[in-house]
Amino acid sequence: MNRTVVLLAGLAVILVTAASTLFTVHQTQQVLITQFGQPIRVIREPGLQAKIPFIQSVITFDRRLLDFDAPGEEVILGDQRRLIVDSFTRYRITDPLVFYQTVGATEQGIRARLNSIVSSSLRRVMGNEPLLSVLSTDRPRIMGEIRQQVNAEARQFGIEVVDVRIRRADLPEENTQAILSRMQSERERVAREARAEGAEVAQRVRAGAERERTVLLAEAQAQSDVLRGQGEQESLRIVAEAFSKDIGFFQFWRSMQAYREAFSEGNTRMVMTPDSEFFRYFRESGGRVQPVQPVPGTPAPQ
Repeated sequence: MNRTVVLLAGLAVILVTAASTLFTVHQTQQVLITQFGQPIRVIREPGLQAKIPFIQSVITFDRRLLDFDAPGEEVILGDQRRLIVDSFTRYRITDPLVFYQTVGATEQGIRARLNSIVSSSLRRVMGNEPLLSVLSTDRPRIMGEIRQQVNAEARQFGIEVVDVRIRRADLPEENTQAILSRMQSERERVAREARAEGAEVAQRVRAGAERERTVLLAEAQAQSDVLRGQGEQESLRIVAEAFSKDIGFFQFWRSMQAYREAFSEGNTRMVMTPDSEFFRYFRESGGRVQPVQPVPGTPAPQ
């Protein structure tokens, strides 16, 4: 019975000792071995490892990319514009021993240091850049300069800064309203200029159309007068040619027209002798003189 207890106790001691001696390093981890708080060695290779039990301790560090999100802060640019910058940083622990000696065994210590380093680098680099450069394709160059400065200062803590990026860059609220008002005024000015230019072009087109209309009307009137004169000339020629074939008939027809125009109103009063040439066709009928009969409803000629 006592032997069994002793064997079981010995087995338990062996298991506890083995558990305290052997440990596994994951492929995403790197390990620092310390003895009474003093660093002894660094293990970066994954697999089963051993240490002195109860004397040495294992401190693990992540070897993957770690991220740090800096709080938004106000930065004064090179053109004295103010900008609210929200950035993030990607870093990797490259030297666990230096990291442990400078900031401790956890990541909380490096976050405060990174916040200070990133903030100072942002202010230093962006303080020499205008707003248009920050908001244009020059941003990668600016972020490259910030990353180089942050990385140079962060090496003393056993880390490598892989990237620093601006997540958001906004103007302060008061600046935003002022810029929006200025943009609105500028758009209104451009609109007024566009309307003025449009009115000028419209007036120019309207004046050109009116001038062309006047020229066309004048040319049409001139052509109309020419054609009318030619038509009247041709009409007179045709009439003269037609009447020249029978002069007697022409004289008779012209007299009939004169009678119609003279007596058309019905109250014409004429003073002339009965043998006047005007009444020639009233007197002549079949070779003898016919008495002049007054038109019904009209007074007799005096």
